Amino acid sequence: MNIEIIAGSPRQGSVTYRVALYLQKLLQHTTSHNVQIIDVREWEFPLMQQEVFSSPEKAPESLQPLVKRVFNANAFIIITPEYNGSYTPAVKVLFDHFPKQNHKAFGIVTTSTGALGGIRASQQLQLLINALFGIGSPYMLITPYVDQRFDETGALTEAAFQKNVDVFVKEFLWLAESLSPLLEISE
Repeated sequence: MNIEIIAGSPRQGSVTYRVALYLQKLLQHTTSHNVQIIDVREWEFPLMQQEVFSSPEKAPESLQPLVKRVFNANAFIIITPEYNGSYTPAVKVLFDHFPKQNHKAFGIVTTSTGALGGIRASQQLQLLINALFGIGSPYMLITPYVDQRFDETGALTEAAFQKNVDVFVKEFLWLAESLSPLLEISE
């Protein structure tokens, strides 16, 4: 199965990216799935002024490697900091360029350097996932004080938070692996 982790912070020096690194390493070491990170900082998406990419061939040449990854993904984990009570505009612009993600599993991870951990962004992401016809895992990873829990290399520095990560990963994988046969039928 192909899992794409969307690192949704466009800021240089993003502390949110630390969580993406940690989850990628964890999933690569505990599963046989192909796990990659799509870092929104690496791609230049125009505002939604052109057609949805209905196939990789219809995308601009500069975006074709990314478009192929999105089309080939069986599941996504979206990681975003909270921007004004929601997820980042970069996450919205990315998914606005693609057709519906029917029956694909989505994991929600939100981050904040404050006490709430991006909880309002998680609520908004649930609405986006529904609009994409994806299926969101109800077990989210809300990450307050992200800058204190993960270091610059993506290492978890607060051992007690591992339980939260483990529950999120277990439930996300259960959903993604359960839905995988549905994706094969619908293709």
